[in-house]
Amino acid sequence: MGIFENINEIINNFLANAGVWEPLLSSIFIVLEGTFAFLPLFVFVTINLLTMGNVVGSVVSWLCTVLGSFIAFSLFRYGISPLLNKFIKNPKSLEKFKEMINTMPFSRLVLIISIPVTPSFFVNLAAGLSNIPIKKYLYALLFGKACIILFWGVLGTSLVDCLNNPIMLIKVVVMLVACNLFSKFINRCFKIDKIFESNK
Repeated sequence: MGIFENINEIINNFLANAGVWEPLLSSIFIVLEGTFAFLPLFVFVTINLLTMGNVVGSVVSWLCTVLGSFIAFSLFRYGISPLLNKFIKNPKSLEKFKEMINTMPFSRLVLIISIPVTPSFFVNLAAGLSNIPIKKYLYALLFGKACIILFWGVLGTSLVDCLNNPIMLIKVVVMLVACNLFSKFINRCFKIDKIFESNK
């Protein structure tokens, strides 16, 4: 933990002295966070909101974190997954795992992505190793990450602070419920699950 805290402190000090390059650098760090998931996302989202405004900063942060997560997903899908299929001698357990992810309803996938405590690295890993359609995962990222950006934009604080503040905690729960209901509404309107089931 000390190593990560030192890295975060170095990054924050660097951004503080970046001047006009601060929005660009914070956006790059958001992409890296989406890919490797070891950087403090809320810090860079806050920087973008302060330097670009709430609307532009939110949109840029959203696109950057989706891009980072999709890069990680693609690396696992086209890099690691073929290696596992090649070297694992008994793939039954792996196939069961893939099937669980592949058949997961769209709304549940969005909810998992949108939960602030969910380790995005492992979600991208699981999706990359599964047979889930690329478009389905991309759509889930777009909706789920929008909730994450809204979460950090509205609260503007770390998750640890939220856990110590009952009002903030209630806001988190309300936002997650709203995100889940909205994803179910989108799924019902556009029949996303049925579209991908018919394409198998």
